[in-house]
Amino acid sequence: MLQLSPDTAYYRGKVRDVYSQGDYIFIVVSDRISAFDVILPAPIPFKGAVLNGISTFFLTETRDLVPNWLIDTPNSHTAYGHLAPTIPIEVIVRGYISGSMWRAYEAGERIFCGNLLSDGLKNNQKLPKPIITPTTKASAGHDENTSEEEILLKEIVSPEEWAKMKKYALTLFQFGQDFAEKKNLILVDTKFEFGRKKDGQIILIDEILTPDSSRYFIAESYLEKFRLGENPSQLSKEFVRQWLLDHNFMGQADDLMPTMTSEWIHTISERYIELYNRLIDLPFIKKSKEFNLLKIQDDYNAFFQKFYA
Repeated sequence: MLQLSPDTAYYRGKVRDVYSQGDYIFIVVSDRISAFDVILPAPIPFKGAVLNGISTFFLTETRDLVPNWLIDTPNSHTAYGHLAPTIPIEVIVRGYISGSMWRAYEAGERIFCGNLLSDGLKNNQKLPKPIITPTTKASAGHDENTSEEEILLKEIVSPEEWAKMKKYALTLFQFGQDFAEKKNLILVDTKFEFGRKKDGQIILIDEILTPDSSRYFIAESYLEKFRLGENPSQLSKEFVRQWLLDHNFMGQADDLMPTMTSEWIHTISERYIELYNRLIDLPFIKKSKEFNLLKIQDDYNAFFQKFYA
């Protein structure tokens, strides 16, 4: 944890450490990794830099489509921007049936987060059109599936605000799919989070289109693997979730966390860097992207001097 300026609020998320004061926030993107809402015991080298780099790129590229929180990214693991307290809904957009949605479908569910699914779908099949499958945003513990009807019934947001959030999410998803296609990738699903600024404006917050928040298939092999009933090659955090599932871990209280060997940690790190290099034209240079707490402290001090001197 950094040495804090006076009157600074601090929040430690699964991956991010968030420092706020007044109308601004300073975020440290750590090398922590989580799955099933549990922080795994070992950090992943360079992971924070991958997430911060990809998210910064896409937040910059889409700021004319959807207003967002980012002002600047001074270093590989830090960013600062506008404070917009989180609206407690994760807006998940899915273009394919995969992951948790497939597991529910395979178990017999045909209504998923208010969306009616037809019979006969196959794992990793493209949906007729993208759908939104929202979840609650829990401050602790597991997020839970919800629906538009439940969101409006509980008055979490107004109908007008929810319509805007859906429009923003679908616009960003279309951008992500189009961008991924140019990189011979398929954006399968992703999540977006939104916040409300002091003046009431709803803006995009957190990260976007990263391997932690999104699932990408390798386009050139997708159709053949789908035809054969095989899991498509992908670049996302899903392989970490699958490893945990293979070791009978789903984040439940009695589950035993499997051992993360140095070889496995290295593999995770390289998979994250691989996605970065598939998405971003400038190559990922490890030497300049190590987690450096002293440099991060300097960035933090400079941030608060800039806005509150």
